[in-house]
Amino acid sequence: MEDDHLEGDVEDKDTEFTWEVKANDSAYHKQCKKKGFLCWRQKKYKSNAIHTAKYNFFSFLPLNLFEQFSRVSNLYFLFIIILQSIPEISTLPWFTLFAPLICLLTIRATRDLVDDIGRHRSDKVINNRPCQILRGKSFLWKKWKNLYVGDVVRLRKDNIVPADLLLLASTEPSSLCYVETADIDGETNLKFRQALTVTHLELTSPKKMASFHGVVTCEEPNSRMHHFVGSLEWNSRKYPLGIGNLLLRGCKVRNTDTCYGLVIYAGLDTKIMKNCGKIHLKRTKLDLLINKFVVLIFMSLVITSLLLTMGFTFIMKELKDKHFYLSVLFMRSEARESSFIFWGFLILLSVMVPMSMFIIAEFIYLGNSFFINWDLSMYYEPRDMPAKARSTSLNDQLGQVQYVFSDKTGTLTQNIMTFKKCCINGRIYGDASTPLPLPQQNPYAWNLFADGKFQFYNKDLEFAVRGQLDTVVREFWRLLAICHTVMVQEKDSEWPGTLCRLLPSGAHQPSLLGLDSRHKSLKDVRPVAQALLVPRSCQGLGAGVRPCPEIPPPRGKVLGGGGLPPLLTHTSSLLDLSDQLLYQAASPDEEALVTAARNFGYVFLSRTRDTITLMELGEERVYQVLAMMDFNSVRKRMSVLVRNPEGAICLYTKGADTVILERLHRKGAIEATTEEVLAAFAEQTLRTLCLAYKEVTEDTYKEWESEHQEAALLLENRAQALQHVYNKMEQNLKLLGATAIEDKLQDGVPETIKCLKKGNIKIWVLTGDKTETAVNIGFACQLLSENMIILEDKDINRLLENYWNENYQQRAFKMMSHYNMALVINGEFLDQLLLSLRKEPRALVQNAVVDEAPQQLGMTRLDFLQARRISQMWKNFGPFVAPAQSADSKTQQSPEVLRERAFVDLASKCQAVICCRVTPKQKALVVALVKKYQQVVTLAIGDGANDVNMIKTADIGVGLAGQEGMQAVQNSDYVLAQFSYLQRLLLVHGRLSYMRICKFLRYYFYKTAASMMTQIWFSLFNGFSGQPLYEGWFLALFNLLYSTLPVLYIGLFEQDVTTEKSLNMPELYTAGQKEELFNYSIFLGAIAHGLATSLINFFVAVLVSQNMAKSGSSNDYQSFGVLVAISSLLSITLEVVLIIKYWTLLCVLSIALSLGSYVIMTSLTQSLLLYRIWPQTFQFLFADYNVLSQPSSLLVITLSVVLNTLPVLAFRTIHEITLKLRRKEEEAVPSEEMAVEPPVTPLRRGAPARRSSYAFSHREGYASLITQGTILRRPMGEQSGDTACESLNPSEEDLPSFRKESIFNARKLSILAKKRLQQFGRGSQEEVHSNISSQITAERQATLLLDCHSSDMKKPPTLSSLKGSLQLPPSESLACRRVPSQYALDVGSSPRRGPHWKRSASPSHLEVPREKP
Repeated sequence: MEDDHLEGDVEDKDTEFTWEVKANDSAYHKQCKKKGFLCWRQKKYKSNAIHTAKYNFFSFLPLNLFEQFSRVSNLYFLFIIILQSIPEISTLPWFTLFAPLICLLTIRATRDLVDDIGRHRSDKVINNRPCQILRGKSFLWKKWKNLYVGDVVRLRKDNIVPADLLLLASTEPSSLCYVETADIDGETNLKFRQALTVTHLELTSPKKMASFHGVVTCEEPNSRMHHFVGSLEWNSRKYPLGIGNLLLRGCKVRNTDTCYGLVIYAGLDTKIMKNCGKIHLKRTKLDLLINKFVVLIFMSLVITSLLLTMGFTFIMKELKDKHFYLSVLFMRSEARESSFIFWGFLILLSVMVPMSMFIIAEFIYLGNSFFINWDLSMYYEPRDMPAKARSTSLNDQLGQVQYVFSDKTGTLTQNIMTFKKCCINGRIYGDASTPLPLPQQNPYAWNLFADGKFQFYNKDLEFAVRGQLDTVVREFWRLLAICHTVMVQEKDSEWPGTLCRLLPSGAHQPSLLGLDSRHKSLKDVRPVAQALLVPRSCQGLGAGVRPCPEIPPPRGKVLGGGGLPPLLTHTSSLLDLSDQLLYQAASPDEEALVTAARNFGYVFLSRTRDTITLMELGEERVYQVLAMMDFNSVRKRMSVLVRNPEGAICLYTKGADTVILERLHRKGAIEATTEEVLAAFAEQTLRTLCLAYKEVTEDTYKEWESEHQEAALLLENRAQALQHVYNKMEQNLKLLGATAIEDKLQDGVPETIKCLKKGNIKIWVLTGDKTETAVNIGFACQLLSENMIILEDKDINRLLENYWNENYQQRAFKMMSHYNMALVINGEFLDQLLLSLRKEPRALVQNAVVDEAPQQLGMTRLDFLQARRISQMWKNFGPFVAPAQSADSKTQQSPEVLRERAFVDLASKCQAVICCRVTPKQKALVVALVKKYQQVVTLAIGDGANDVNMIKTADIGVGLAGQEGMQAVQNSDYVLAQFSYLQRLLLVHGRLSYMRICKFLRYYFYKTAASMMTQIWFSLFNGFSGQPLYEGWFLALFNLLYSTLPVLYIGLFEQDVTTEKSLNMPELYTAGQKEELFNYSIFLGAIAHGLATSLINFFVAVLVSQNMAKSGSSNDYQSFGVLVAISSLLSITLEVVLIIKYWTLLCVLSIALSLGSYVIMTSLTQSLLLYRIWPQTFQFLFADYNVLSQPSSLLVITLSVVLNTLPVLAFRTIHEITLKLRRKEEEAVPSEEMAVEPPVTPLRRGAPARRSSYAFSHREGYASLITQGTILRRPMGEQSGDTACESLNPSEEDLPSFRKESIFNARKLSILAKKRLQQFGRGSQEEVHSNISSQITAERQATLLLDCHSSDMKKPPTLSSLKGSLQLPPSESLACRRVPSQYALDVGSSPRRGPHWKRSASPSHLEVPREKP
């Protein structure tokens, strides 16, 4: 009860509408304040200026220093510097660490400053964009940053919306406004927004806009992109507002000349900016690991210093007792003297964490970033765009990526829909074997309306079209020109001058063509264009127009149907009518289809409320539109009922093959062949549509029209009734053919994804696009495959609900790793899942509105098939299970956290995850979810503003320099021009950077321990006095010169394999994911190796020195220090020789220069000249010369190096041999788990699926707007303000889809499997088809489907089983019969023969034998 009460309070708090906007009153909004932190009050309404940068002039220094000293290593160095500044305890000068620390901080601060300057520049460009703002009674050009809440803005075509605006009016009919939201949700199709009727009718001039003082009351700024609730109060009346009235910032105005809007949210309050997130400080896993190692080393040094101090205390007591006269040297108390010695040892041993390592690492990061920038293999020449590393500190993390989160639109695809192939009457046109014409030739020169950018061409199809001998070909292209909701926009041009230049001399008068100076539109010149296309008119134009010799002369009538229009050779270059037709479509697919018909001579010219005008091969034809039946996610088809100029009525239908093929009048050889062609198109991941038509008699039409009118007037269940009427008309169709459109991928995307998957990189696609479109792209880029088990929302919910409770489901999770699985989820599912990561209360998430239409209740075919599929999966998983994990350990976690953890666990076992219809914030939350529960390195890649939040949230953000602006680039860590370059960025640069930095760190810790731990052993012999062993200059120059160059070479140039092998063997990448090259064991191994080296170097020298002293040879402190120093230097140099695998001349030079620098610098620091000048500074006079001149010293050095090298070399050799033998044994003997696992029948999805994703994903178009006349412009004589048109709420298309059918279950059978079913179901099939209806109750539908399942599928349902109930439509009635073949476990019992068109003698054409009458 308390939880319910709390949730209600949260919901009531959110539903308070406290955001008040007063039109044309920006002064009011500027002075409004709201309560901030403590007593601080801040502005409630922000300006439109955005600030995405991290620092400003005043905050840079404190914020950057805070971030820098959040690194434990920097705090450690600062602490040591403070100790060194105390003279009583200092053993080294304070500036020896202070100067390098300042250098390190400066390098990192400069890098951060350069990155942030780029963000400031990007913000400045955006804030200074121009827009027209109403000031007084006129619109003035101002900058975006000068825009405030309450201002009225005027936008033109192709303008970007500067803020979240309430649409007030537009120049389009009914104040519609078309926008492109690709930069927000990734969708390329046009959406429309509509103003309120009252503002559309009243606000018709700038003067009236200036006098508009309405008040908008709405919700506070939030991140919900598809949700808006508010009201407009004006003239004592209130009008409701929804998301359909709002233009969001970042949208682009399309196909709308002018529109006007009122600013509701500005700047950082806009929805897109609320979704952008904040800049996070990104740290690599190695960086965090080194911080832990620094803490570990520091604790070790403290313990060591304490032990040495205890030794000093013991020695001091012994000295005082034995040598009382030495007590004058220890005037301080024992405790104070011990504390000074402790701090002295801590300073002396502080070099165990070398500052030089961090400085050199910065140069290594910088050098590897330059290698990325200079890589010509990642240079994209068409845009002159090289790869760019905007962050220099994340290179090693590129070699550890396990999850890639990718946008779809503009990242995987090019946003280009291409008409690729078509099948007409069983014959394929557009095979790859048909060569395209040469670029200088124009294959569509005979068509003045052809689009010059259209790439598809087939010579045989051109002859078939222009010959006008095949009725099916003619009706095919006529259907594409008629059956759509595309709107046409005509450009104005100076037509008379153009036409006069076309005519020969003596015919230059416009009067000859019936034109005067006023004729400038396409309607005026259309008769002339028609005349130029037909031979009869060409004869009157003289010799200036001649036929092309490549095309045979015309045959038959000119306009009657057999004429072949001549090719006008020079006409197309002078008179280009193609630029005068601009199509605006609800989908790029639909535009591609209409453009294809246009290029083949069936040109869509214009439409009115009840007519469509075409130019068919030079003949203008006007069709009367009797009815338009638009697409939606349930129908998956569109139909147009028209009356042609001859008076005949025809129905033209296009849609998914799953619904069109079931509505055919008969199925013969052509239909069977077309099915196989569709399967072949789907294998090529093309987006297919089936085209069909039929002729309708007058009596049938009149009867149907009365039913249609009755359904349209219903007040309840109108949509269901209309669908029933539509379905009745769309029966007994004749198949014309199929189209195939390619959603063009970027170059190399499938190969890149395949290669990354081999490298154990999981790829998730996060897109704002429709589910079916995203899935189709998933198949196209080989992210999904036909043998995958695809889990959807209902499947996942069932798994998650029982994840922690039942052994049954826990076992399933353990078995899922043996199957190829994929998840496909939507934004609504994520809203319910990501509750613990969202800042919004739960009530807001549950009330979120998504962009789908509701469907009928009841158990659908999807429910049944999903239930059967999951139950079969449980059946397979059930027998092989260990006891489930107890839920008691999870009781302390909230249900939301448990659900999230279960989802991530499930998703991690899948090969691919596709998240559709997600907002920018949801993309970031998905990335954060994986980071939270998997602790893996994530990479996000995108090209639009909707990807910015995801890019910021991921460990590595990659921005593509695409067509959606540069916001993703400005907020990214790396910039690429193509998605395919990601392969090289990760597998080559990332893997090499990780390998290099790991080898660098391991060697640096080794050499530091090997050279500096001798100080500890020396303390055992010097009375724990803290005296340094080495010469001061050796300590200063050791990490600067003597051992730096080989280490730098390792960090910049080391390679274990070539670049080609890195790309060809992506399995090598897994070493970084598993952290195999640098971890706790390797770090401790490096320290142990260094410890052993220091012990050998020191004690060998000690033992030999003692023997030398006994024999009378000189053995002083300086000689001993030099002897240990040379042994250490040669030992670590030989170690670097052993670990380097990529030997070049540069490598040899680096080693030679390091040793040479020791010889040169030692000669200088131990020279007599410097000793005479500064005897206290240069005390080791000729120490090296004295040591190296003695043969015994040379033998000691040699012995130390040999003892350090040979055991290590032997150990590594044995280790390599052991690993090779172990690998061979693992390959020869299968693992125990695999050996005991019984065979499990894999779940397949049946025959290769045909994906008519356009029909499935296409939203409801503009049909309702067209039939109502809302979208159409009125003739000039009519006044638009006479009648108030009904306000259409565009948000109706954005309602949630709770019973959405899935394209995964709508699969067709192969020809062989279908013939098997027809053997026992031939008789009842026609019986079922003859009694079809579009309505069924939920209870009877569920009963019917379950009865079909329980009967073992031995018989298809007959008419007798349906008596007394409403009947199923074809798509539903055949569902039960198709279940066994779609999801049967044994579909491969008989090999499927390939379609006979593949075995045809002609590879490019498909000839179907004509049936005898």
